[in-house]
Amino acid sequence: MPRRSWLKPGLLALVLGLALSPALAAAQEIKITGSTTVLPVAQKAAEVFMRLRPEARISVAGTGSGDGIKAIIDGTADIANSSREMKPKELALAQARGVSPVATAVALDCIVPVVNPANPVKDLSLEQLRAIYAGQVRNWKQVGGEDKPVVAVSRDTSSGTFEVWNDHVLGKARVRPDAQMQASNGAVAQAVAGNKYAIGYVGIGYLNPQLKALSVGGVAASAQAARDQTYPIARPLLMYTPRPPEGLVKQFLDHLRGPEGQKMVAEEGFVPVR
Repeated sequence: MPRRSWLKPGLLALVLGLALSPALAAAQEIKITGSTTVLPVAQKAAEVFMRLRPEARISVAGTGSGDGIKAIIDGTADIANSSREMKPKELALAQARGVSPVATAVALDCIVPVVNPANPVKDLSLEQLRAIYAGQVRNWKQVGGEDKPVVAVSRDTSSGTFEVWNDHVLGKARVRPDAQMQASNGAVAQAVAGNKYAIGYVGIGYLNPQLKALSVGGVAASAQAARDQTYPIARPLLMYTPRPPEGLVKQFLDHLRGPEGQKMVAEEGFVPVR
């Protein structure tokens, strides 16, 4: 049976908020920001770690992978959650500022195309997904669905999930101008759940009964498909530090990659790296 934390959700929010208080400046503090995909893992890991280490104060925010990476380069965060690898221009900027980022893989993920459960479509190829998001397919009838317009829901361009989707699916083609751009996985999930003719994409940990996951080219998203890379839109989930991790940050990352932490990753719906 999973070990339960004594921290209730409201109390967790209070503890995370107290990490910003000047009165606690002397406490051992870790500031984490970045990817909304990695956010549930980071929040749960922070809760568990603070229970084990009462002297630790960990603040966690979901601002997007790009913003998280910028924060460790600027020195305003200790850990950047990222659902993509750093770009060459980000690495160059970091080096110019004397920052040597180190990536730690904490989970694996599949980016899953999702539709409303009322939609009869079950599978789309990469080519069909590209055509939908590039605006060449605008009616579900063109891909085996009803004779209804396709409502495309996408992540915004600061998102690591968008970057990976752009690389694997769009192939750098422009997203159709009428796509609904959302700031988080949760917002995409909500938009698709509320529209019978919408399609979006989320990390595997965000799947829920209000969404219908589509297979891609006949391959369903799963832990095994992420590990053996048979799923065509798989990726690692990363935590970047501005230098090789040490002290409390290293202890936090070691715990997250350890047996208890990886069990927690699975409980949050993602794929353990071990």
